[in-house]
Amino acid sequence: MSESIFDTIIIGAGPAGLAAAIAAKTRGLSYLVIEKGSLVDAIRRFPTNMVFFTTPELLEIGGLPLVTPYEKPTRVEALRYYRRVADACALEVALFEPVTTLTPLPDGLFEITSKPPHAAATRRLARTVVLANGAFDHPNELRIPGESLPHVSHFYGEAHPYFRRRVVIVGGKNSAADAALDLYRSGANVTIVHRGAALGESIKYWVKPDIENRIKEGSIAAWFSTCVREITPDDVVLEGPDGVRREPADAVLLLTGYRSDTTLLVQAGAEIVAGAPVHNAETFETSVLNLFVAGAAVAGRESGKIFIENGRFHGEVVIKEIERRIRRQATGSRQQ
Repeated sequence: MSESIFDTIIIGAGPAGLAAAIAAKTRGLSYLVIEKGSLVDAIRRFPTNMVFFTTPELLEIGGLPLVTPYEKPTRVEALRYYRRVADACALEVALFEPVTTLTPLPDGLFEITSKPPHAAATRRLARTVVLANGAFDHPNELRIPGESLPHVSHFYGEAHPYFRRRVVIVGGKNSAADAALDLYRSGANVTIVHRGAALGESIKYWVKPDIENRIKEGSIAAWFSTCVREITPDDVVLEGPDGVRREPADAVLLLTGYRSDTTLLVQAGAEIVAGAPVHNAETFETSVLNLFVAGAAVAGRESGKIFIENGRFHGEVVIKEIERRIRRQATGSRQQ
């Protein structure tokens, strides 16, 4: 009995991956989504009380509405929405199953090996692969002494554990500003450290004046044009225009952005330049034939340029190209 071969395997069950799965199912292609964590795992790990920057319709996939009484949806509403999408579309998704190897075979197929915790590895074959593995779980590390200490984190969840604690936040964009305001209003003593001369211009328009006013009045301390040189159990060593100083810290949040993981792309032989896969701008195909990227995986270290709002459209484009190739191949086989 011959081994079954999927038309496409989609790695990553974020919005871009789910959109690709919906497109594949709609077009009658055999597919499977493989996800190393939970459904839309990156959104699950967003700050607990986060409100999206965008309006609900810009998070929608598969033509299914995201209904909310608010102008902008919350993290909880987004999680509920994508669960409902997966159920309503009856999507085939293997959760908590990290992909360990992605190998192009001599016959043109791909071999994908995944291994769930406490279970044997699973081997699958596919004609094409769509890598939509996001970026949020791979932070941009500072690579400084003390970065791995237990009171240091690249992620922010909620404010309560930091009540009456001295928290140093490294970063100057949306994540840093949101966390700083949330922590300040929850009773933490907050200091922002940013290598830039001012906060980022991309901060949400309703957040920027708030955080700037809190800094101006001294409610939140801020050190600009300043870099972190070391983290110790008790403080953070800073270097800025006035030289080197130490800032006491009970907790340190390194909110310096995230990058997509290129491990599987490198395994498959895809060309990587400046941390991002070389790809066709029209089809999202990498330098490896029939290996595509979608969502934040397109951008590498520049993952901040890809949001749900634009990344959700990649899947439809990719699947349309995959369908064209598979139909053409099937027609050619019949003519032979």
